[in-house]
Amino acid sequence: MSDSRDEIFVVVPAYNEEKTVSQVIEGIAKEGYNVVLVNDGSKDDTLNLAIESKKKFPNQIFIVSHVINRGLGAALKTGMETAIRKGAKYILTFDADGQHAIEDIAKVVKPLQDGKADACIGARPLKDMPISKSFANFVMNFLTLIFYGRNVRDSQSGLRAFTADAAGQINIVSSGYAVSSEFIKEISDKNFRLEEVTITTIYTPETQHKGTDAIVGIKILFKMILDLFRI
Repeated sequence: MSDSRDEIFVVVPAYNEEKTVSQVIEGIAKEGYNVVLVNDGSKDDTLNLAIESKKKFPNQIFIVSHVINRGLGAALKTGMETAIRKGAKYILTFDADGQHAIEDIAKVVKPLQDGKADACIGARPLKDMPISKSFANFVMNFLTLIFYGRNVRDSQSGLRAFTADAAGQINIVSSGYAVSSEFIKEISDKNFRLEEVTITTIYTPETQHKGTDAIVGIKILFKMILDLFRI
């Protein structure tokens, strides 16, 4: 197993994350990883703060900006494509709101480095989630199994890792939160080897209202149904 962190690129999509973006991307860079910060048309100070962080880590933090907000899926696609162009061997996705523990990066990428998987999902224990989120996630896990044939513990996790080869084959169409389920669909369609590892999730007032709720879940279900008829 290689322990070289300079071959690992962490993609961080950010939309109006001025409260946490500096801490997150600088924390990742301090651990020796590369960061691709995708500013998805933020209207607050996210971009300026990211630029200040890049001055501290000029060789590790890379910034890409969308002129307008294009959504989570588009931001992740831009970030992954950028990481591939910069020579990444392993690519991770990591939320900008501070809900992931930086020490879990090594845990999620390890199955890839060991040659055991093409993709790995950082699974948050349902028991550690607020009730509304744990129920929504349980339902989405069930729907992911029914529609995509993959039984996963946390289909909506934002912390996931891919080999560069796998990442290059993934075709992301969804613009919003449905991208999490679309990743599972792509993993299934491409027959990638998938593993899951348990991660820690840090819930704050800022992260409570984000992610998959009932309305988002209905939108994702509709997207799944449309996928069945996609030619």
